[in-house]
Amino acid sequence: MSQKNKTLGEYIIENQASFKYTSGELSRLINSIRLAAKVVNHEVNKAGLVDIIGAAGDTNIQGENQQKLDVYANDKFIQTLTNRNIVCGIASEEEDDFISINSQDENNQNKYIVLIDPLDGSSNIDVNVSVGTIFSIYRRITPIGTPVKLKDFLQKGSEQVAAGYIVYGTSTMLVYTTGHGVNGFTLNPAIGTFYLSHPDMKFPKKGYIYSVNEGNYSHFPQGVKNYIKYCQMEEGDRPYTSRYIGSLVSDFHRNMIKGGIYMYPKSSKNANGKLRLLYECNPIAFLAEQANGKASDGFTRILDITPTELHQRVPFFCGNKNMVEKAEVFMQKNP
Repeated sequence: MSQKNKTLGEYIIENQASFKYTSGELSRLINSIRLAAKVVNHEVNKAGLVDIIGAAGDTNIQGENQQKLDVYANDKFIQTLTNRNIVCGIASEEEDDFISINSQDENNQNKYIVLIDPLDGSSNIDVNVSVGTIFSIYRRITPIGTPVKLKDFLQKGSEQVAAGYIVYGTSTMLVYTTGHGVNGFTLNPAIGTFYLSHPDMKFPKKGYIYSVNEGNYSHFPQGVKNYIKYCQMEEGDRPYTSRYIGSLVSDFHRNMIKGGIYMYPKSSKNANGKLRLLYECNPIAFLAEQANGKASDGFTRILDITPTELHQRVPFFCGNKNMVEKAEVFMQKNP
């Protein structure tokens, strides 16, 4: 069987021994994420045909308006992971606090926690722009068989055992890593199976795309303004092309394939940045490094940041190594 004909299930089984911690539990966990992704994908593809788009009427812990699909995706991922009795804790962008699972069951031997952004870029759903799901997996650090605690979730990104995303676009892809490279699987909607379509994904050696919301330009630090001007300057292989979708998953996915840098810096409107460290930046940074890229807050490696709160925000620069390093030079000169 050729590599590209492998299903996600076959790939997981064949590569289980290369997981950081050989465990059938981790394999089942990734399979559960695959199942939830197919359910959410089905609903996303019905948007506009059923009453699933638009605001739900509530705000999440971030103070952001929840979309109906935010709530739906959040419920489906939590329900799938909980019902299969695979994890001992879940943290979600849409929940105020972490969820402890089977905390009263002394026989609960589950080792893993999941942090998730159920539907990244959901404000784009009603205009038919790609959205996604981002997930991050850790081994708990508190004793197995006891209720999970906040410190189980406040681990450095370097401690992740797996991370990935699902992009719901012209085709639906699940991309993930367990610390041994990045692989992408595309859903065949006719039979509901993910097939290995993008083995060993890497950033190209050079990137020519910069992705940033230039509508916030006047609010950016001077270092970011100077780097944007550098990207636009006609010199050598520049100017770079500006491409910004407004969905982290979609922007990162494009840049990993074509080569580029994604930036969401701090600003006078968001002094600590806007993206969440634990369930957006850490998993994307893990994927970036496994694909020969780099992720930084402008000064520090993202995976080295010690979290202090569940919904912590950080500035985020991610993409080709040389592009991120150049942005860091500008940041350090004019923070």
